[in-house]
Amino acid sequence: MATLIKTTQDGRKLEVVGLAIMLGGRLEASELIEVKDHPYRRAIRAMVPEATHMAGRVPLTREEAEIVLAAFNKAQADMLGNRLAIHERFRIAAMTKAREQGIE
Repeated sequence: MATLIKTTQDGRKLEVVGLAIMLGGRLEASELIEVKDHPYRRAIRAMVPEATHMAGRVPLTREEAEIVLAAFNKAQADMLGNRLAIHERFRIAAMTKAREQGIE
């Protein structure tokens, strides 16, 4: 189930689906980055002073970031109760580690 965060100025919906942040139906990010830790923090603060977090290319206010984090927590709790979801997360983690080590 998708959780709507906001609609961008161009009409695309920013939603949380599981542990992914989707923009217009496409993956935008899988985590939030605080503006203070972002490499382009000065430019972000100049353009969007009320932004506290970034979801990929999309700036978020504190309230929007809290909605994202709550949706992530709910999705994670749902996954921890599902054996197939746990298996899938381990499979993806193993594939990622193998790729990092050059094993494909």
